[in-house]
Amino acid sequence: MSMEPLDGENQKKRVCYFFDSDIGGFHYGPGHPMKPTRIRMCHSLVMNYGLYKKMEIFRAKPATKREMTQFHSDEYVDFLSKITPSNMNSFVREQHKYNVGDDCPVFDGLFDYCSISAGGSMEGAARLSRDKCDIAVNWAGGLHHAKKSEASGFCYVNDIVLGILELLRYHKRVLYIDIDVHHGDGVEEAFYTTDRVMTVSFHKYGEYFPGTGELRDTGVMKGKYYALNFPLRDGISDENYKSVFEPVIQQVMETYDPSAIVLQCGTDSLSGDKLGCLNLSMKGHANCVKFVKSFNKPLLLLGGGGYTMRNVSRAWAYETGLAAGVELGSDIPVNEYYEYFGPNYQLDVKSSNMDDLNTPAYLNRVKQIVMENLRHTGGVPSVQMTDTPTLPIDAEMDDLNADEDLLPPDSRRHRRLLDSRIQNDGELSDSDDEGEGDRRNHARHRDPDDAIESSDGSGGTANGGGGGGGMSLSARKYGLGAGIMHTTHGAGPSGHMTNVRAFATPSISKGSSMEIETPPPPPPATTSSPPNGAGMGTAEGIVEVKMENGNGSEGAEAREASVAMDIDSSSAPTPSVVEPPSSTINPS
Repeated sequence: MSMEPLDGENQKKRVCYFFDSDIGGFHYGPGHPMKPTRIRMCHSLVMNYGLYKKMEIFRAKPATKREMTQFHSDEYVDFLSKITPSNMNSFVREQHKYNVGDDCPVFDGLFDYCSISAGGSMEGAARLSRDKCDIAVNWAGGLHHAKKSEASGFCYVNDIVLGILELLRYHKRVLYIDIDVHHGDGVEEAFYTTDRVMTVSFHKYGEYFPGTGELRDTGVMKGKYYALNFPLRDGISDENYKSVFEPVIQQVMETYDPSAIVLQCGTDSLSGDKLGCLNLSMKGHANCVKFVKSFNKPLLLLGGGGYTMRNVSRAWAYETGLAAGVELGSDIPVNEYYEYFGPNYQLDVKSSNMDDLNTPAYLNRVKQIVMENLRHTGGVPSVQMTDTPTLPIDAEMDDLNADEDLLPPDSRRHRRLLDSRIQNDGELSDSDDEGEGDRRNHARHRDPDDAIESSDGSGGTANGGGGGGGMSLSARKYGLGAGIMHTTHGAGPSGHMTNVRAFATPSISKGSSMEIETPPPPPPATTSSPPNGAGMGTAEGIVEVKMENGNGSEGAEAREASVAMDIDSSSAPTPSVVEPPSSTINPS
Protein backbone atom coordinates (compact mmCIF):
# COMPACT_ATOMS: atom_id res chain seq x y z
CA MET A 1 0.00 0.00 0.00
CA SER A 2 1.40 3.40 -0.96
CA MET A 3 -0.11 5.38 1.94
CA GLU A 4 -0.95 4.56 5.55
CA PRO A 5 -2.96 6.88 7.82
CA LEU A 6 -0.89 8.37 10.60
CA ASP A 7 -1.44 6.98 14.06
CA GLY A 8 -2.82 9.38 16.63
CA GLU A 9 -4.24 11.90 14.16
CA ASN A 10 -6.88 13.77 16.13
CA GLN A 11 -8.36 15.66 13.22
CA LYS A 12 -7.86 15.82 9.50
CA LYS A 13 -6.00 18.89 8.29
CA ARG A 14 -7.01 20.97 5.29
CA VAL A 15 -3.85 21.19 3.19
CA CYS A 16 -3.13 23.65 0.37
CA TYR A 17 -0.16 22.64 -1.74
CA PHE A 18 1.43 25.17 -4.12
CA PHE A 19 3.33 24.18 -7.24
CA ASP A 20 4.15 26.00 -10.45
CA SER A 21 5.30 23.84 -13.36
CA ASP A 22 7.62 26.60 -14.57
CA ILE A 23 9.84 26.27 -11.50
CA GLY A 24 11.67 23.24 -12.89
CA GLY A 25 12.75 25.12 -16.00
CA PHE A 26 15.10 27.58 -14.26
CA HIS A 27 18.81 26.87 -14.05
CA TYR A 28 21.41 28.70 -11.97
CA GLY A 29 24.17 27.68 -14.34
CA PRO A 30 26.58 24.79 -14.95
CA GLY A 31 28.16 23.43 -11.81
CA HIS A 32 25.93 25.44 -9.45
CA PRO A 33 24.66 23.33 -6.53
CA MET A 34 21.21 24.93 -6.41
CA LYS A 35 18.95 23.06 -8.83
CA PRO A 36 15.25 24.07 -8.98
CA THR A 37 14.54 20.76 -10.73
CA ARG A 38 14.46 19.17 -7.25
CA ILE A 39 11.05 20.82 -6.68
CA ARG A 40 9.66 19.18 -9.79
CA MET A 41 11.14 15.84 -8.71
CA CYS A 42 9.35 16.20 -5.38
CA HIS A 43 6.09 17.07 -7.14
CA SER A 44 6.42 14.00 -9.35
CA LEU A 45 6.62 11.83 -6.23
CA VAL A 46 3.69 13.66 -4.63
CA MET A 47 1.49 13.03 -7.65
CA ASN A 48 2.47 9.41 -8.25
CA TYR A 49 1.99 8.50 -4.60
CA GLY A 50 -1.57 9.80 -4.98
CA LEU A 51 -1.28 12.64 -2.47
CA TYR A 52 -3.37 14.85 -4.76
CA LYS A 53 -6.38 12.95 -3.38
CA LYS A 54 -5.65 14.24 0.11
CA MET A 55 -5.18 17.98 -0.49
CA GLU A 56 -5.90 20.91 -2.75
CA ILE A 57 -3.22 21.82 -5.30
CA PHE A 58 -2.82 25.40 -6.46
CA ARG A 59 -0.69 27.39 -8.83
CA ALA A 60 -0.12 30.67 -7.02
CA LYS A 61 -0.17 34.02 -8.74
CA PRO A 62 3.46 35.18 -9.06
CA ALA A 63 4.38 38.01 -6.71
CA THR A 64 4.51 41.48 -8.24
CA LYS A 65 7.22 44.09 -7.81
CA ARG A 66 4.94 46.05 -5.50
CA GLU A 67 4.38 43.02 -3.27
CA MET A 68 8.11 42.34 -3.07
CA THR A 69 8.76 45.93 -1.93
CA GLN A 70 6.83 45.27 1.28
CA PHE A 71 10.24 44.07 2.49
CA HIS A 72 12.84 44.67 -0.21
CA SER A 73 13.97 48.12 -1.36
CA ASP A 74 12.47 49.56 -4.54
CA GLU A 75 15.88 49.89 -6.17
CA TYR A 76 16.83 46.27 -5.47
CA VAL A 77 13.55 44.86 -6.83
CA ASP A 78 13.82 47.09 -9.90
CA PHE A 79 17.36 45.81 -10.47
CA LEU A 80 16.22 42.17 -10.26
CA SER A 81 13.45 42.82 -12.77
CA LYS A 82 15.81 44.39 -15.31
CA ILE A 83 19.01 42.37 -15.25
CA THR A 84 19.46 39.49 -17.69
CA PRO A 85 22.49 37.52 -18.93
CA SER A 86 22.47 39.60 -22.11
CA ASN A 87 22.62 43.02 -20.39
CA MET A 88 24.48 42.16 -17.19
CA ASN A 89 27.63 43.92 -18.39
CA SER A 90 25.70 47.19 -18.15
CA PHE A 91 25.01 46.58 -14.43
CA VAL A 92 28.50 45.83 -13.13
CA ARG A 93 28.28 48.43 -10.37
CA GLU A 94 24.80 47.30 -9.32
CA GLN A 95 25.85 43.65 -9.27
CA HIS A 96 28.59 44.45 -6.78
CA LYS A 97 26.22 46.59 -4.72
CA TYR A 98 23.52 43.91 -4.51
CA ASN A 99 25.90 40.93 -4.21
CA VAL A 100 24.76 39.36 -7.47
CA GLY A 101 27.23 37.42 -9.58
CA ASP A 102 28.96 34.58 -7.70
CA ASP A 103 26.81 32.52 -5.33
CA CYS A 104 23.79 34.34 -6.72
CA PRO A 105 24.33 34.33 -10.50
CA VAL A 106 22.32 36.10 -13.16
CA PHE A 107 20.35 33.56 -15.21
CA ASP A 108 17.49 33.58 -17.69
CA GLY A 109 14.14 34.14 -15.98
CA LEU A 110 15.67 35.27 -12.68
CA PHE A 111 12.85 37.62 -11.75
CA ASP A 112 10.18 35.10 -12.79
CA TYR A 113 11.84 32.54 -10.55
CA CYS A 114 11.74 34.96 -7.61
CA SER A 115 8.10 35.83 -8.36
CA ILE A 116 7.00 32.17 -8.32
CA SER A 117 8.84 31.46 -5.07
CA ALA A 118 7.47 34.53 -3.28
CA GLY A 119 3.97 34.18 -4.73
CA GLY A 120 3.49 30.69 -3.29
CA SER A 121 4.56 31.72 0.21
CA MET A 122 2.45 34.88 0.19
CA GLU A 123 -0.68 33.15 -1.06
CA GLY A 124 -0.15 30.26 1.35
CA ALA A 125 0.02 32.77 4.22
CA ALA A 126 -3.08 34.56 2.89
CA ARG A 127 -5.08 31.33 2.81
CA LEU A 128 -3.98 30.44 6.32
CA SER A 129 -4.97 33.87 7.61
CA ARG A 130 -8.44 33.58 6.07
CA ASP A 131 -8.97 30.08 7.48
CA LYS A 132 -9.13 28.48 4.03
CA CYS A 133 -6.66 25.80 5.10
CA ASP A 134 -4.79 24.52 8.15
CA ILE A 135 -1.44 23.80 6.46
CA ALA A 136 0.03 25.51 3.40
CA VAL A 137 2.99 23.95 1.58
CA ASN A 138 5.37 25.76 -0.81
CA TRP A 139 8.56 23.81 -1.46
CA ALA A 140 9.70 26.51 -3.90
CA GLY A 141 9.98 28.91 -0.95
CA GLY A 142 12.21 29.00 2.11
CA LEU A 143 14.92 31.25 0.65
CA HIS A 144 16.00 32.55 4.03
CA HIS A 145 19.31 34.31 3.25
CA ALA A 146 18.01 37.19 1.09
CA LYS A 147 18.32 40.64 2.70
CA LYS A 148 16.42 43.87 2.20
CA SER A 149 18.79 45.10 -0.52
CA GLU A 150 21.10 42.18 -1.10
CA ALA A 151 21.11 38.68 -2.51
CA SER A 152 22.88 36.03 -0.47
CA GLY A 153 23.36 32.28 -0.35
CA PHE A 154 21.51 31.44 -3.59
CA CYS A 155 18.56 33.59 -2.39
CA TYR A 156 17.36 36.77 -4.11
CA VAL A 157 13.88 37.51 -2.69
CA ASN A 158 13.06 36.49 0.88
CA ASP A 159 9.69 34.82 0.45
CA ILE A 160 9.66 33.86 4.13
CA VAL A 161 9.67 37.46 5.32
CA LEU A 162 6.95 38.34 2.79
CA GLY A 163 4.85 35.41 4.00
CA ILE A 164 5.31 36.35 7.66
CA LEU A 165 4.36 39.96 6.92
CA GLU A 166 1.14 38.65 5.39
CA LEU A 167 0.46 36.52 8.48
CA LEU A 168 1.12 39.48 10.80
CA ARG A 169 -1.81 41.35 9.26
CA TYR A 170 -4.14 38.86 10.95
CA HIS A 171 -2.06 37.13 13.63
CA LYS A 172 -0.70 38.77 16.78
CA ARG A 173 2.43 36.63 17.01
CA VAL A 174 4.18 34.39 14.49
CA LEU A 175 6.81 31.77 15.28
CA TYR A 176 9.50 31.07 12.69
CA ILE A 177 11.45 27.79 12.97
CA ASP A 178 14.46 27.02 10.77
CA ILE A 179 15.94 23.49 10.49
CA ASP A 180 18.21 24.24 7.54
CA VAL A 181 21.90 23.47 8.13
CA HIS A 182 22.62 27.19 7.53
CA HIS A 183 21.51 29.96 9.86
CA GLY A 184 18.36 31.78 8.77
CA ASP A 185 20.09 35.14 8.88
CA GLY A 186 17.80 37.02 6.47
CA VAL A 187 14.64 36.27 8.44
CA GLU A 188 16.28 36.90 11.80
CA GLU A 189 17.65 40.25 10.62
CA ALA A 190 14.26 41.34 9.28
CA PHE A 191 12.52 40.82 12.65
CA TYR A 192 15.47 41.45 14.98
CA THR A 193 13.84 44.45 16.66
CA THR A 194 10.25 43.22 17.15
CA ASP A 195 8.53 40.88 19.56
CA ARG A 196 5.74 39.99 17.14
CA VAL A 197 7.94 37.40 15.44
CA MET A 198 10.11 34.93 17.32
CA THR A 199 12.82 33.27 15.21
CA VAL A 200 14.31 29.94 16.30
CA SER A 201 17.16 28.50 14.23
CA PHE A 202 18.98 25.16 14.61
CA HIS A 203 22.10 25.30 12.45
CA LYS A 204 25.77 24.45 12.05
CA TYR A 205 27.93 27.23 13.51
CA GLY A 206 31.67 27.87 13.33
CA GLU A 207 33.59 28.65 10.14
CA TYR A 208 30.45 27.99 8.15
CA PHE A 209 28.25 30.14 5.94
CA PRO A 210 26.81 32.67 6.71
CA GLY A 211 28.84 33.01 9.91
CA THR A 212 25.93 34.36 11.98
CA GLY A 213 23.66 32.71 14.51
CA GLU A 214 25.79 32.75 17.61
CA LEU A 215 24.19 31.64 20.87
CA ARG A 216 24.39 35.19 22.23
CA ASP A 217 22.54 36.76 19.28
CA THR A 218 19.11 37.20 20.81
CA GLY A 219 17.67 40.40 19.31
CA VAL A 220 17.75 44.07 20.28
CA MET A 221 15.40 46.69 21.67
CA LYS A 222 11.82 45.46 21.68
CA GLY A 223 12.95 42.22 20.06
CA LYS A 224 15.46 41.37 22.78
CA TYR A 225 15.34 37.60 23.51
CA TYR A 226 12.90 37.01 20.61
CA ALA A 227 15.66 35.63 18.40
CA LEU A 228 16.87 32.22 19.55
CA ASN A 229 19.83 30.42 18.03
CA PHE A 230 20.93 26.85 18.68
CA PRO A 231 24.44 26.40 17.21
CA LEU A 232 25.33 22.80 16.34
CA ARG A 233 28.54 20.96 15.52
CA ASP A 234 29.12 18.47 12.72
CA GLY A 235 27.37 15.12 12.47
CA ILE A 236 24.41 15.49 14.82
CA SER A 237 22.27 12.33 14.92
CA ASP A 238 18.49 11.92 14.92
CA GLU A 239 18.39 11.18 18.64
CA ASN A 240 20.49 14.17 19.67
CA TYR A 241 18.61 16.51 17.34
CA LYS A 242 15.28 15.37 18.76
CA SER A 243 16.60 15.75 22.32
CA VAL A 244 17.12 19.48 21.79
CA PHE A 245 14.51 20.35 19.17
CA GLU A 246 11.41 19.11 20.95
CA PRO A 247 12.09 20.56 24.43
CA VAL A 248 13.07 23.95 23.01
CA ILE A 249 10.06 24.21 20.70
CA GLN A 250 7.74 22.95 23.46
CA GLN A 251 9.00 25.70 25.79
CA VAL A 252 8.73 28.31 23.02
CA MET A 253 5.10 27.37 22.39
CA GLU A 254 4.25 27.64 26.07
CA THR A 255 6.12 30.90 26.59
CA TYR A 256 5.41 32.76 23.37
CA ASP A 257 2.01 31.28 22.41
CA PRO A 258 2.11 32.10 18.68
CA SER A 259 -1.08 32.05 16.65
CA ALA A 260 0.71 30.87 13.46
CA ILE A 261 3.93 28.98 12.69
CA VAL A 262 6.29 29.11 9.71
CA LEU A 263 8.62 26.10 9.38
CA GLN A 264 11.56 26.28 6.98
CA CYS A 265 12.37 22.67 6.05
CA GLY A 266 15.80 23.00 4.46
CA THR A 267 17.02 19.49 3.62
CA ASP A 268 20.73 20.27 3.55
CA SER A 269 20.67 19.07 7.17
CA LEU A 270 20.15 15.52 5.85
CA SER A 271 22.97 13.01 5.83
CA GLY A 272 24.93 12.98 2.58
CA ASP A 273 24.06 16.49 1.42
CA LYS A 274 26.63 17.99 -0.94
CA LEU A 275 26.99 21.17 1.13
CA GLY A 276 25.70 20.07 4.55
CA CYS A 277 27.62 18.49 7.40
CA LEU A 278 24.88 17.10 9.66
CA ASN A 279 23.73 13.48 9.83
CA LEU A 280 19.93 13.47 9.98
CA SER A 281 17.92 10.71 8.36
CA MET A 282 14.74 11.43 6.44
CA LYS A 283 12.63 10.24 9.39
CA GLY A 284 14.66 12.37 11.82
CA HIS A 285 14.15 15.45 9.65
CA ALA A 286 10.45 14.71 9.19
CA ASN A 287 10.00 14.26 12.93
CA CYS A 288 10.38 18.04 13.25
CA VAL A 289 7.45 18.53 10.87
CA LYS A 290 5.34 16.01 12.73
CA PHE A 291 6.12 17.60 16.10
CA VAL A 292 5.36 21.16 14.97
CA LYS A 293 2.14 19.98 13.30
CA SER A 294 0.99 18.45 16.59
CA PHE A 295 0.40 21.92 18.10
CA ASN A 296 -2.58 22.41 15.74
CA LYS A 297 -1.66 25.95 14.76
CA PRO A 298 -1.90 27.41 11.25
CA LEU A 299 1.29 26.10 9.65
CA LEU A 300 3.23 27.31 6.61
CA LEU A 301 5.72 24.67 5.37
CA LEU A 302 8.50 26.00 3.15
CA GLY A 303 11.49 24.53 1.34
CA GLY A 304 15.00 25.88 1.55
CA GLY A 305 18.44 24.36 1.12
CA GLY A 306 19.13 20.86 -0.09
CA TYR A 307 21.65 19.96 -2.78
CA THR A 308 21.42 16.19 -3.22
CA MET A 309 18.33 16.22 -5.40
CA ARG A 310 17.18 12.64 -4.91
CA ASN A 311 17.23 13.06 -1.12
CA VAL A 312 15.59 16.50 -1.19
CA SER A 313 12.64 15.20 -3.19
CA ARG A 314 12.33 12.13 -0.97
CA ALA A 315 12.20 14.16 2.23
CA TRP A 316 9.78 16.81 0.99
CA ALA A 317 7.42 14.25 -0.55
CA TYR A 318 7.40 12.32 2.74
CA GLU A 319 6.76 15.50 4.72
CA THR A 320 3.95 16.47 2.33
CA GLY A 321 2.36 13.15 3.22
CA LEU A 322 2.74 13.88 6.94
CA ALA A 323 1.02 17.23 6.44
CA ALA A 324 -1.85 15.45 4.67
CA GLY A 325 -2.13 12.91 7.48
CA VAL A 326 -0.58 9.85 5.81
CA GLU A 327 2.75 8.05 5.85
CA LEU A 328 4.03 7.18 2.40
CA GLY A 329 5.09 3.64 1.62
CA SER A 330 8.75 2.75 1.23
CA ASP A 331 8.57 1.64 -2.42
CA ILE A 332 8.88 4.64 -4.73
CA PRO A 333 6.24 4.52 -7.51
CA VAL A 334 7.19 4.79 -11.15
CA ASN A 335 7.53 8.47 -11.96
CA GLU A 336 9.18 10.94 -14.28
CA TYR A 337 12.50 10.74 -12.41
CA TYR A 338 12.36 7.10 -11.36
CA GLU A 339 15.95 6.30 -12.37
CA TYR A 340 17.28 8.98 -10.02
CA PHE A 341 16.20 6.92 -7.01
CA GLY A 342 18.17 3.78 -7.82
CA PRO A 343 19.55 1.37 -6.98
CA ASN A 344 17.07 0.58 -4.17
CA TYR A 345 14.16 2.84 -5.23
CA GLN A 346 13.19 3.34 -1.58
CA LEU A 347 11.68 6.41 0.04
CA ASP A 348 14.32 6.77 2.71
CA VAL A 349 17.50 8.66 3.54
CA LYS A 350 19.59 6.86 6.12
CA SER A 351 22.12 8.30 8.51
CA SER A 352 25.79 7.56 7.88
CA ASN A 353 28.44 6.44 10.34
CA MET A 354 30.06 9.88 10.64
CA ASP A 355 31.11 10.99 14.10
CA ASP A 356 28.72 13.14 16.11
CA LEU A 357 30.75 16.01 17.55
CA ASN A 358 27.77 17.22 19.58
CA THR A 359 28.45 15.70 22.98
CA PRO A 360 25.59 15.40 25.50
CA ALA A 361 27.37 17.89 27.78
CA TYR A 362 27.59 20.45 24.94
CA LEU A 363 23.96 20.04 23.90
CA ASN A 364 22.70 20.28 27.48
CA ARG A 365 24.73 23.43 28.12
CA VAL A 366 23.45 25.15 24.97
CA LYS A 367 19.90 24.05 25.73
CA GLN A 368 20.11 25.56 29.22
CA ILE A 369 21.28 28.89 27.84
CA VAL A 370 18.52 28.96 25.19
CA MET A 371 15.90 28.16 27.84
CA GLU A 372 17.30 30.93 30.03
CA ASN A 373 17.08 33.41 27.16
CA LEU A 374 13.49 32.32 26.64
CA ARG A 375 12.62 32.99 30.27
CA HIS A 376 13.86 36.57 29.86
CA THR A 377 10.98 37.33 27.53
CA GLY A 378 8.67 37.58 30.53
CA GLY A 379 5.73 35.75 28.99
CA VAL A 380 3.43 36.40 26.08
CA PRO A 381 3.92 39.92 24.63
CA SER A 382 0.86 42.09 24.13
CA VAL A 383 -0.07 43.58 20.75
CA GLN A 384 -1.89 46.85 20.19
CA MET A 385 -5.01 46.39 18.13
CA THR A 386 -5.12 48.28 14.82
CA ASP A 387 -7.08 48.13 11.60
CA THR A 388 -5.89 45.46 9.20
CA PRO A 389 -4.12 47.18 6.30
CA THR A 390 -5.53 46.42 2.87
CA LEU A 391 -3.45 45.03 0.03
CA PRO A 392 -4.23 43.92 -3.53
CA ILE A 393 -4.15 40.28 -2.46
CA ASP A 394 -7.25 40.88 -0.33
CA ALA A 395 -9.45 41.31 -3.39
CA GLU A 396 -8.12 38.10 -4.85
CA MET A 397 -8.77 36.15 -1.66
CA ASP A 398 -12.29 37.57 -1.29
CA ASP A 399 -13.28 36.56 -4.83
CA LEU A 400 -11.32 33.48 -5.82
CA ASN A 401 -13.49 33.02 -8.93
CA ALA A 402 -12.93 36.52 -10.28
CA ASP A 403 -11.06 35.26 -13.32
CA GLU A 404 -13.39 32.37 -14.01
CA ASP A 405 -15.12 34.13 -16.90
CA LEU A 406 -11.76 34.52 -18.63
CA LEU A 407 -11.28 30.76 -18.83
CA PRO A 408 -12.35 28.86 -21.95
CA PRO A 409 -15.85 27.43 -21.52
CA ASP A 410 -14.67 23.86 -22.02
CA SER A 411 -12.21 24.09 -19.12
CA ARG A 412 -14.38 25.99 -16.69
CA ARG A 413 -14.83 24.50 -13.25
CA HIS A 414 -17.09 25.64 -10.45
CA ARG A 415 -15.58 26.15 -7.02
CA ARG A 416 -17.66 23.29 -5.59
CA LEU A 417 -16.12 20.95 -8.14
CA LEU A 418 -12.62 22.11 -7.30
CA ASP A 419 -13.19 21.60 -3.58
CA SER A 420 -14.59 18.14 -4.21
CA ARG A 421 -11.35 16.97 -5.79
CA ILE A 422 -10.07 15.89 -2.38
CA GLN A 423 -10.91 12.24 -1.90
CA ASN A 424 -12.67 11.24 1.31
CA ASP A 425 -10.87 8.63 3.36
CA GLY A 426 -13.74 6.19 3.03
CA GLU A 427 -14.34 6.76 -0.65
CA LEU A 428 -13.98 3.74 -2.92
CA SER A 429 -13.48 3.74 -6.66
CA ASP A 430 -12.59 0.86 -8.91
CA SER A 431 -10.44 3.14 -11.05
CA ASP A 432 -8.68 5.39 -8.55
CA ASP A 433 -8.22 2.98 -5.66
CA GLU A 434 -7.45 -0.19 -7.61
CA GLY A 435 -5.01 -2.24 -5.61
CA GLU A 436 -4.94 0.05 -2.54
CA GLY A 437 -5.51 -1.64 0.80
CA ASP A 438 -5.27 -5.12 -0.75
CA ARG A 439 -8.34 -4.40 -2.87
CA ARG A 440 -8.55 -6.29 -6.13
CA ASN A 441 -10.99 -5.88 -8.97
CA HIS A 442 -11.55 -9.55 -9.72
CA ALA A 443 -13.74 -8.97 -12.77
CA ARG A 444 -13.50 -6.59 -15.67
CA HIS A 445 -17.29 -6.09 -15.56
CA ARG A 446 -17.45 -5.55 -19.31
CA ASP A 447 -18.36 -9.22 -19.66
CA PRO A 448 -18.35 -10.78 -16.18
CA ASP A 449 -18.87 -14.27 -17.54
CA ASP A 450 -16.06 -13.99 -20.04
CA ALA A 451 -13.35 -11.98 -18.27
CA ILE A 452 -12.56 -13.13 -14.76
CA GLU A 453 -9.15 -12.72 -13.26
CA SER A 454 -7.85 -14.73 -10.36
CA SER A 455 -7.46 -12.92 -7.05
CA ASP A 456 -3.68 -13.12 -7.22
CA GLY A 457 -3.53 -11.47 -10.62
CA SER A 458 -2.15 -14.57 -12.31
CA GLY A 459 -5.18 -15.71 -14.23
CA GLY A 460 -6.18 -14.79 -17.76
CA THR A 461 -9.67 -14.71 -19.23
CA ALA A 462 -12.04 -17.55 -18.61
CA ASN A 463 -12.14 -18.58 -22.22
CA GLY A 464 -8.40 -18.70 -22.49
CA GLY A 465 -8.25 -15.88 -25.01
CA GLY A 466 -6.39 -13.37 -22.84
CA GLY A 467 -2.71 -13.64 -23.25
CA GLY A 468 -1.81 -10.72 -20.96
CA GLY A 469 -3.87 -11.58 -17.91
CA GLY A 470 -0.90 -12.72 -15.88
CA MET A 471 1.40 -10.23 -14.14
CA SER A 472 4.87 -10.76 -12.81
CA LEU A 473 5.91 -9.78 -9.31
CA SER A 474 8.08 -6.95 -10.59
CA ALA A 475 5.26 -5.71 -12.81
CA ARG A 476 2.86 -5.61 -9.87
CA LYS A 477 5.46 -3.92 -7.67
CA TYR A 478 6.24 -1.08 -10.04
CA GLY A 479 2.91 -0.85 -11.80
CA LEU A 480 4.39 -1.55 -15.23
CA GLY A 481 2.36 -4.55 -16.26
CA ALA A 482 -0.91 -3.17 -14.96
CA GLY A 483 -1.74 -1.12 -18.00
CA ILE A 484 -0.52 2.21 -16.66
CA MET A 485 0.46 4.83 -19.20
CA HIS A 486 2.72 7.57 -17.79
CA THR A 487 2.91 10.71 -19.88
CA THR A 488 5.70 13.01 -18.82
CA HIS A 489 7.18 16.11 -20.31
CA GLY A 490 10.37 18.09 -19.94
CA ALA A 491 13.67 17.11 -18.44
CA GLY A 492 14.10 13.76 -16.80
CA PRO A 493 15.44 10.32 -17.53
CA SER A 494 12.17 9.01 -18.90
CA GLY A 495 10.43 11.48 -21.15
CA HIS A 496 7.56 9.23 -22.21
CA MET A 497 6.50 5.81 -21.03
CA THR A 498 3.59 3.78 -22.32
CA ASN A 499 2.40 0.37 -21.29
CA VAL A 500 -0.60 -1.34 -22.85
CA ARG A 501 -1.93 -4.74 -21.90
CA ALA A 502 -3.92 -6.72 -24.48
CA PHE A 503 -6.32 -9.34 -23.17
CA ALA A 504 -7.21 -10.96 -26.49
CA THR A 505 -5.29 -11.85 -29.61
CA PRO A 506 -6.31 -9.34 -32.29
CA SER A 507 -7.21 -10.20 -35.86
CA ILE A 508 -6.95 -8.03 -38.98
CA SER A 509 -10.00 -5.97 -39.73
CA LYS A 510 -9.88 -3.29 -42.41
CA GLY A 511 -11.39 0.07 -41.55
CA SER A 512 -11.98 -0.76 -37.90
CA SER A 513 -13.09 1.96 -35.52
CA MET A 514 -13.27 2.32 -31.74
CA GLU A 515 -16.56 1.52 -30.06
CA ILE A 516 -17.46 2.40 -26.50
CA GLU A 517 -19.88 -0.50 -25.97
CA THR A 518 -19.02 -4.15 -26.42
CA PRO A 519 -19.41 -5.00 -30.12
CA PRO A 520 -21.96 -7.68 -31.06
CA PRO A 521 -20.57 -11.21 -31.27
CA PRO A 522 -19.59 -12.36 -34.74
CA PRO A 523 -22.18 -14.39 -36.66
CA PRO A 524 -21.78 -18.16 -36.46
CA ALA A 525 -19.61 -19.67 -39.14
CA THR A 526 -21.48 -21.33 -42.04
CA THR A 527 -20.59 -24.56 -43.78
CA SER A 528 -19.73 -22.78 -47.01
CA SER A 529 -17.26 -19.95 -46.82
CA PRO A 530 -17.48 -17.10 -49.32
CA PRO A 531 -14.57 -16.69 -51.69
CA ASN A 532 -11.46 -14.88 -50.41
CA GLY A 533 -12.65 -15.26 -46.80
CA ALA A 534 -15.37 -12.60 -47.13
CA GLY A 535 -17.89 -12.61 -44.35
CA MET A 536 -15.66 -14.28 -41.78
CA GLY A 537 -16.27 -13.20 -38.19
CA THR A 538 -13.54 -10.92 -36.82
CA ALA A 539 -12.14 -11.74 -33.40
CA GLU A 540 -12.48 -8.60 -31.37
CA GLY A 541 -9.51 -7.58 -29.24
CA ILE A 542 -10.13 -6.13 -25.82
CA VAL A 543 -7.54 -3.51 -24.98
CA GLU A 544 -7.45 -1.98 -21.52
CA VAL A 545 -5.75 1.36 -21.26
CA LYS A 546 -5.14 3.06 -17.96
CA MET A 547 -3.65 6.54 -17.97
CA GLU A 548 -2.06 8.20 -14.99
CA ASN A 549 -0.73 11.67 -15.51
CA GLY A 550 2.71 11.94 -13.92
CA ASN A 551 3.29 15.44 -15.28
CA GLY A 552 4.03 17.85 -12.39
CA SER A 553 2.63 20.82 -14.36
CA GLU A 554 -0.90 19.42 -14.56
CA GLY A 555 -1.21 17.36 -11.40
CA ALA A 556 -4.18 15.45 -12.94
CA GLU A 557 -6.06 12.62 -11.35
CA ALA A 558 -5.58 9.14 -12.73
CA ARG A 559 -8.41 7.96 -15.01
CA GLU A 560 -9.09 4.61 -16.55
CA ALA A 561 -10.98 3.80 -19.69
CA SER A 562 -11.65 0.34 -21.10
CA VAL A 563 -12.42 0.35 -24.79
CA ALA A 564 -13.27 -2.39 -27.26
CA MET A 565 -12.06 -2.04 -30.81
CA ASP A 566 -11.06 -3.92 -33.93
CA ILE A 567 -7.30 -3.79 -34.42
CA ASP A 568 -5.96 -3.14 -37.90
CA SER A 569 -2.45 -4.37 -38.39
CA SER A 570 -1.72 -1.72 -41.00
CA SER A 571 -3.40 1.33 -39.49
CA ALA A 572 -4.65 0.62 -36.00
CA PRO A 573 -6.71 3.55 -34.68
CA THR A 574 -5.41 5.46 -31.67
CA PRO A 575 -7.75 4.98 -28.69
CA SER A 576 -8.94 8.29 -27.32
CA VAL A 577 -8.87 8.27 -23.53
CA VAL A 578 -10.81 10.61 -21.30
CA GLU A 579 -8.66 13.66 -20.60
CA PRO A 580 -8.31 14.23 -16.84
CA PRO A 581 -9.57 17.63 -15.72
CA SER A 582 -6.85 20.25 -15.78
CA SER A 583 -8.11 22.04 -12.71
CA THR A 584 -6.33 20.01 -10.04
CA ILE A 585 -3.94 22.94 -9.92
CA ASN A 586 -6.09 26.01 -9.43
CA PRO A 587 -4.79 29.34 -10.69
CA SER A 588 -5.61 31.71 -7.91
